[in-house]
Amino acid sequence: MIAASELADTVRAEWQRRWPECPAIAYQLRGCYPERWVRFHSLPGSKRYADDASEYATILDRHNTVLTDLSPDVSLIIITCDWTGQNDSPVQRAPLQAKLDPGGVHWSTVQPDPDDEADFQVYWHLFASRRTWRPGILDDLLRAVADDELSNVIVGPSDLRWLYHPYDGGADVILPSRADRDELRNRHREWLSGHPAGL
Repeated sequence: MIAASELADTVRAEWQRRWPECPAIAYQLRGCYPERWVRFHSLPGSKRYADDASEYATILDRHNTVLTDLSPDVSLIIITCDWTGQNDSPVQRAPLQAKLDPGGVHWSTVQPDPDDEADFQVYWHLFASRRTWRPGILDDLLRAVADDELSNVIVGPSDLRWLYHPYDGGADVILPSRADRDELRNRHREWLSGHPAGL
């Protein structure tokens, strides 16, 4: 069993090695690495939120299908996020985040808007845990993301060579290369947006 401090050190080092141009702020990844980015939508017709059990099943099936394509038989790093104001504790975790990612250890704190001159500064506290991949193992987490109860979730293999960011409406995937991106995009072309920018 990997020690908490060792996991935090590993994730911090791998992030810096693989993704030095971008902090672990999920919504910024596609802007930092546009040539390796693809977005898949969770529901037909780019519908954003599920209304019934069938639509939830579709959302989870699409997430699990892409994650299986990316990570058959590998250990995954799960990154979750909580936020505080400038005077709050940096290790505080919301109950839902702690419930859905109970093994998460703090590995980084970032400011999503460091140039914001507002009186109230926000800090994001990033936690990492490790799980062995199998379809369905992240369903509770993915459903919370789909319902916009949890955000800034990032999933990747132990070496973080690719990143999977589920959001309420789909998922952004950052691949190791443009060729890898194109291969995955072509495999699930029916889940792409009709928007010219792929949004």
